[in-house]
Amino acid sequence: MLKHWPPLGTLRGFEAAARLGSFHKAAEELHLTQSAISQQIRSLEAYLEQPLFFRSGRSVSLTDAGHDLLSTTQALLQQLAVGIRRLGQYHKPNQLVLNTTPTFARHWLLPRLEDFRRQHPEVDLWIFSTDEVPDMTSQTIDLAVRDDISSQAECSFKVLHADRLYPACHPSLLAVPSEQRTTLHGEREMDWSHWAVEAGIDVGQKDQGLNFSDPGLLLDAACAGLGIALVSQLLSRQARANGLLQPLVEDTIRGPNWALLTHRDSENNPLARSFSEWLLSNLAAGSPVT
Repeated sequence: MLKHWPPLGTLRGFEAAARLGSFHKAAEELHLTQSAISQQIRSLEAYLEQPLFFRSGRSVSLTDAGHDLLSTTQALLQQLAVGIRRLGQYHKPNQLVLNTTPTFARHWLLPRLEDFRRQHPEVDLWIFSTDEVPDMTSQTIDLAVRDDISSQAECSFKVLHADRLYPACHPSLLAVPSEQRTTLHGEREMDWSHWAVEAGIDVGQKDQGLNFSDPGLLLDAACAGLGIALVSQLLSRQARANGLLQPLVEDTIRGPNWALLTHRDSENNPLARSFSEWLLSNLAAGSPVT
């Protein structure tokens, strides 16, 4: 790796001159004098220890080395421009950053986002979904809604919903003998050992089958008819309403607690309050999107 890089200004001057085929036109584009552009090019050539342009009177053309450097420089400047433009998302005036799990985002939040946008069009919501629990003290996050989070420094903590789990499958599997159904296994609360201990009901679950680390993918697999699964009441509401899931029994067992973390800097933010109130209202309603 180079110990020293040529100044960015010289690369901009080179790119403009090479693209336009003229030091004069490059100077006009960059609001510099032609002598300044010439000096930048000479400086860059001295740094690289080889010529980049053939000069013939007022016209210039690229050497082979110049052609090679032009493609690299244009890619570099374009990537830099995109990166700088992307930074604008961090200071939007009405931005609200929500962290949640991919499962909650896909199966609960996404079907209801149209309702939230209709009620609160002023909120520029950024959904930041991660499998890992975020560190609210070091990351730019206003709110977090998760089933795997506990209280953190500089945040208020509130349990929103005590979930329940139940065994279910696609309705098409109900006609299949229980011993022929594939068992879909999840992690944490979605592991069938919880069902065996707390409910003690045999619904045809087996120790072997298909295994999923992502509870959202587990729910998708059940909805696709791949087998029976232990699923979340909260996250499966929409699937049941759409006729994609059918309970095997009416019994349920304890599931995870869904909690809301609000960073102290956002506690008095009206945008955060709008989302929190909308969230609580929809969780309390307990009905799917119609």
